[in-house]
Amino acid sequence: MLTEIATLIRKVDLLCEKCNDKRLPQWLDNEDVCRRLRISPRTLQTMRDTHMIGCTQINRKFFYKPEEIARLLPLLEDENKT
Repeated sequence: MLTEIATLIRKVDLLCEKCNDKRLPQWLDNEDVCRRLRISPRTLQTMRDTHMIGCTQINRKFFYKPEEIARLLPLLEDENKT
């Protein structure tokens, strides 16, 4: 019985590691994204509407992966230089 429990624990640990990027605390909300990208909430909405930025909506709130924001930073910096 102890071996079965140890096996179950290992499986749960593996699943937790595999799904680690889906945990909500790593995701950013609208306010975080606007602050990091130095854009207004309306600009962020336009970016969502035109599919320039990927997001996930839970109820009425939007969340963004940090990788998505990192991808956009160089694009917005180039845009501001011109």
